Amino acid sequence: MKVSFHGHSVVKVETGDKTILFDPFITGNSETDLRVSDVKPDVIILTHGHDDHVGDTITLAKEHNSLVIANFEIATILGWQGVENTHGMSIGGAHDFDFGRVKLTPAFHGSGMTIDGQMVYGGQPAGILLTIEGKTIYHVGDTALYSDMKLIGQRHPIDLAFVPIGDNFTMGPEDAALAVEFLNPKQVVPIHYNTFPVIGQDPQKFIELLPKGVGLVLQPGEAIDL
Repeated sequence: MKVSFHGHSVVKVETGDKTILFDPFITGNSETDLRVSDVKPDVIILTHGHDDHVGDTITLAKEHNSLVIANFEIATILGWQGVENTHGMSIGGAHDFDFGRVKLTPAFHGSGMTIDGQMVYGGQPAGILLTIEGKTIYHVGDTALYSDMKLIGQRHPIDLAFVPIGDNFTMGPEDAALAVEFLNPKQVVPIHYNTFPVIGQDPQKFIELLPKGVGLVLQPGEAIDL
């Protein structure tokens, strides 16, 4: 299984027969290496409704009949926009799909989708626990630090975590380092930084806050085998 980072919060998981794409913000993403025309996801998983996370979901889902997994509110809104293949969930809920198990965890953030120039409520933001091929990947989403991350780490042995470090809208490096301590993953990749000036960070400084060997900076397009 190959797991790759593509700038901002875009993460791709490639198994033998499935391509799973998290938060496909491609158009307008200065940090991504992807082009919408080159991406063919079987599954799209969304953490919340902001434009820099929903991104190109509608275009990709319509083109490839991708299954879109999101909270119930976002799944409903996407259905109004002509996305036919959706699966709505809620925080704390899990579901077994043909490719693996998805569970939504809390994320302390906002969520809204811009439709016809208006902000539409996008339900509660989430982190995503994906258990696939015997491994658990945790896309923490956009969130503040919160103490119940300890429970998530205790309940779910995490092989790989993607953790936001940009500050201003999410955890900064110091809070993110404490989140890693709570979650206790085997490996951590920082996300959600440097896309905009207000979230500019040096990811290596975050890595230095972690136990040796845990943190890994991936440049857009780089991947690891899991």
